[in-house]
Amino acid sequence: MHYKSLGSVMTKLRHILSVVCVLAVAGAAIAVAPAHAQDAGAAIEIAQAQPKRNLFDLLFGPGEKVTPKTNTQNQRPRATNTPSVTTLAPSKPVVEKVIGATRLAVFGDSLAVDLAKALERAHEDDPNLVVNAHGVGSSGFVRDDFYDWNGAITEIIAADGFDIAVVIIGINDRQPITVSGQAQKPLSDKWKTAYADRLIAFLGQLRAAGKPVIWVGLPPMKARTYSVAMTQISSIHQLASFSGGAEFVDIYERFANEDGNYTSTGPDLNGNHVVMRKTDGIHFSRAGSDKLAFYINQSLKNFYRGGAITIEISDALEGTDAQAMIRMPFQGLGQIRLLEVAGAVVPLTGAGRKASQFVVARNIALEQPGFDLEVLVNAPIGRADAFGVGFDLTEDLANEVE
Repeated sequence: MHYKSLGSVMTKLRHILSVVCVLAVAGAAIAVAPAHAQDAGAAIEIAQAQPKRNLFDLLFGPGEKVTPKTNTQNQRPRATNTPSVTTLAPSKPVVEKVIGATRLAVFGDSLAVDLAKALERAHEDDPNLVVNAHGVGSSGFVRDDFYDWNGAITEIIAADGFDIAVVIIGINDRQPITVSGQAQKPLSDKWKTAYADRLIAFLGQLRAAGKPVIWVGLPPMKARTYSVAMTQISSIHQLASFSGGAEFVDIYERFANEDGNYTSTGPDLNGNHVVMRKTDGIHFSRAGSDKLAFYINQSLKNFYRGGAITIEISDALEGTDAQAMIRMPFQGLGQIRLLEVAGAVVPLTGAGRKASQFVVARNIALEQPGFDLEVLVNAPIGRADAFGVGFDLTEDLANEVE
């Protein structure tokens, strides 16, 4: 009985081992078949779906099935490559200039190049004004052998290429000027005379052609000695503008700091503190050029009226005997402010008044002579002019009755 039981056990073990081998071969076949029948992704998915089994599971059966918990709270959503759509702002419509629009010409050196661009931006919505740039870099009124502005303006006027002129120039003029074959030292007396003569000749041509002129002064510069020279040159421009009938726009203080010196920053047209000058300490930035164009437009209103231009500027003293007096030439708004400070009042209707009528200064003749000393002494007591030394009027009347 003992051996018979042992034999039955061995038979069962052989049976179990054969089943294990069959299952192993079948498992291998199952694992290989999906790999050939499906793609790699499907094979991985099937392998993950089948739980791992060991010899203990085959002998005694599978244990309790445990389902792994998935922590969905800390899972991040899978990123998707969705292309972003950028909405472009609608382009601003271009305003076409009308036929016969007023032509504003900007003459000068490289400063005029930037100013012309700023004026174009300022008047891009005005169909009645077109800006023409005539700036020439490195030019000036000293080196006429490089570029002769007096000769160039003669040709431009003859071609009738503009209606109003804006001039900003001078940053290249601190160099010797040739007079009668001799070089004159910059800013010497002979240099200033020759330089002013060229400016007056230039403005004389514009005045003879009936072209209004706005001459722009020079701003402070970064280099101290260079800035002083530019200030002196700008003063010559101002005097030439006065004598040549041009409107002079002084911009020095507009681009200076509290001490009156150079500063690279300042408030723009919106009041924001931004960079006004380029790194060279000479030229204007875009914001500085736009600010400069704003001041030019204030003077432009004296000549340009939305499509019509005029060179007639109302002078409150015109037609009076003040024309014979020595006074600064009339400069538009600046002269009006001067008259307001002086208190001059000009009637809107009626005949013109004489200049002597603005300030009344005449001697008024006395109708009666003043009191002499005897009258003051003989004043009766109690009268305002008795001063304590008058006579007693009651006593005198009693003496007269007796």
